[in-house]
Amino acid sequence: MATADVMMADSGVALSREQELSDWTDKRQDEVRPPHRDPAPSNNPTNHLVPKPPSRPKPRLRKLERAFSLDDQSWRRRFKTSQGSLTDPNESGSSTGSLQDTSIIGDLAAEPSEDTHLLPGGASRFPKISHLSCLTHTKPLQLLSQLETNARTLRTTNRMEPDYRDYKQRLHHSSSLSDTRLNGAGCNCCANDSMRSTYSVLTPLRSKDVRSRSYLEGSLLASGALLGADELHRYFPDRQLRVFIATWNMQGRKELPESLDDFLLPPDDDFAQDLYVIGVQEGSPERREWEIRLQETLGPHYVLLHSSAHGVLYLSVFIRRDLIWFCSEVEYATVTTRIISQIKTKGALGASFTFFGTSFLFITSHFTSGDGKVSERILDYKKIVEGLALPRNIPDTNPYRSNPVDVTCRFDEVFWFGDFNFRLNKDRTGVNSILQRKPGTDMARLLKYDQLIKEMGDGSIFKGFEESTIQFLPTYKFDIGCDEYDTTSKQRTPSYTDRVVYKSRNKGDIRVLKYAACSLVKTSDHRPVFGLFEVRIRPGRDNIPLAAGLFDRELYLLGIKRRISRELQRRQAIKNHKNSSVCTIS
Repeated sequence: MATADVMMADSGVALSREQELSDWTDKRQDEVRPPHRDPAPSNNPTNHLVPKPPSRPKPRLRKLERAFSLDDQSWRRRFKTSQGSLTDPNESGSSTGSLQDTSIIGDLAAEPSEDTHLLPGGASRFPKISHLSCLTHTKPLQLLSQLETNARTLRTTNRMEPDYRDYKQRLHHSSSLSDTRLNGAGCNCCANDSMRSTYSVLTPLRSKDVRSRSYLEGSLLASGALLGADELHRYFPDRQLRVFIATWNMQGRKELPESLDDFLLPPDDDFAQDLYVIGVQEGSPERREWEIRLQETLGPHYVLLHSSAHGVLYLSVFIRRDLIWFCSEVEYATVTTRIISQIKTKGALGASFTFFGTSFLFITSHFTSGDGKVSERILDYKKIVEGLALPRNIPDTNPYRSNPVDVTCRFDEVFWFGDFNFRLNKDRTGVNSILQRKPGTDMARLLKYDQLIKEMGDGSIFKGFEESTIQFLPTYKFDIGCDEYDTTSKQRTPSYTDRVVYKSRNKGDIRVLKYAACSLVKTSDHRPVFGLFEVRIRPGRDNIPLAAGLFDRELYLLGIKRRISRELQRRQAIKNHKNSSVCTIS
């Protein structure tokens, strides 16, 4: 009996517990059931909800995980705001065809892929994005041209000195592009540099620096000088200045060529040069007219920095107008090698100045003429190097390497050009036989008879000077207006009388880009000879007396007016030609 009572009591307890569990589940089902739904009651016990064990407390995130979660929350808020601005239908600047459908992106973002990066706690490193508006991929209409890495338009970088870093927030780039913008830019780092170079940024000046600077000596390394390394690097990052040197014996004729474009601006050169130095022997009696023609040809981008004359020897120096502020005063001197003659037709004219920290000397000369007068020409050379009194007030950039009896040793870069009158030691018949073979650019057969090359090799003249390889025909002596050599009874031998030689204190500072003659200028019995050079520039100090931007303003205005008048006449001629009609009678 006792055992049976115990079993009945246990079964009653089990039934009561089951009834309590059933009542509890019914109560929970009523609580979670939506209020608008009223499902029919069911007597099936299997429909009851099975209770779940209590969930474990979420583990505390470590510092790194908490930081990522906070970043995700702030990123979601920012993205929601920006997404609303993108999808705003009232936004006037958006285009209906510029955004793609976002449904595909939302589906992809809803399910994590295998490549999704997860944190140790299971949290995603990147938030899920349900709607994302993407811009369509754009392609250029045509293939962009590649930009050369050595393009000279990349020269201006407008870098800021370290002393002015605190002014960085005050600078604003100008929105107007300069005249040197490129027609096409490639998708590379050079294109970015070229776009940066087309903007202009003026370096701010501190008031205390303007008040305290003496501008007398600068620093030893030229780091704080007005024409120091910082200023040089802003305008010449590669520290290379391109110089055009030309010499021409005009034979004293008054008439000038119709155009000097082929002479000063050769068609095969992509860019104009920074400095133009033109020396003339037996110049035209109308010297002012000659200089106006030079200014007219070069245009308003260049100004006449210096002009001087010694009898019929003329020397003109043109520089880009934005570089004139980096030049010192120009000094010049003359030497006459024919003292008895009242008309100074033989001698030399030299001009010197300092650009940044590099000193230049330009000499144009006319030596004694005659086939066999080599010793007289060597004597002329010695008189010139000893007689040119330069420099005067401009300090020597390296006085320890100067020579008081040789003017060419007192400057960093020296260019000597002119009518040296050295001939070929061969008769006219022998020279004609070589020229009839049409040597092209190989002039070795002629040059082995050249007097100047022989004397320079022996060291009797132009000591330390160099000359580029000659690849053009002899420039003397032609009949006026044609390409025939002397057809008169004198039958002078064609020769290389017009030359350009150069010398540098530091080896490798001067590099020859081109050495040629202009065969299209035929108003004289000589052909002009020119050379293109690339010269290395060094920073300067504040002890250089600046030229203060002085140039020949009157000549500048006359040249511009001439250029404008010529252009108007050309346009009028084209207009008249289009309006004219031709009548024919049959």
